[in-house]
Amino acid sequence: MNPSVMFETEKDYEYSDFEEEKKEYVIRPYDKLDVRIYTNDGIQLIDMENQSQVSQNSRNINPYSVDHSGLVKVPTLGWLKVSGLTIKETEKLLEEKYSQYYQKPFVLVNVTNRRVVVFTSGSTKGTVLSIENEKFTLIEALAQSGGIDDFSKAYEIKLLRGELDNPEVYLYNISSIEEMQKANMVLQANDIIYVEKRARYAHRTLVELMPYITLLNTFLLLYVTIYSL
Repeated sequence: MNPSVMFETEKDYEYSDFEEEKKEYVIRPYDKLDVRIYTNDGIQLIDMENQSQVSQNSRNINPYSVDHSGLVKVPTLGWLKVSGLTIKETEKLLEEKYSQYYQKPFVLVNVTNRRVVVFTSGSTKGTVLSIENEKFTLIEALAQSGGIDDFSKAYEIKLLRGELDNPEVYLYNISSIEEMQKANMVLQANDIIYVEKRARYAHRTLVELMPYITLLNTFLLLYVTIYSL
């Protein structure tokens, strides 16, 4: 009856515990980082923005991948642990490390692969969204993907996070204010949001039977026509 159903779980499936809202994005394994390093507290960065000139005292590095263990390899410094750090914490760490080689380094870090996948109405509508700000929440993702339509369950929204072979699965209910507050969490790169579809068994059955009903009506019409001759 519902061949398009995805991410189905058993009735007694144990969902992951609710995570408290994080104020900033936290870097995770497999993130891709765009790292830009400037000297003199970013003075050359300001000059470059205002005059559109490339400074000899600035150095751009991009992009670098965080491996499965949370390490990223950057020039001069080698491997550094960044998984679990916020973007600001990572910038501060790099500035401290590069201060050995540059005068008053100024570092900008951006995660370039931050995207989430949203399925609404079961699997009938799919959207890939880029995370444009540091506090991109589940509610924002649902809004950008078109919201909850009449065929979706606002009280049964799954969020899959982590490796697909063993993901953490969270269950959210935004049908009430009390429950919606729990869903106001910051999304991570590669999160998958799946909004369960409302079962419409009568409609589905009618759709499946319609060709046979049409065929039966055709035979009956032919029979009546032939019999009346």
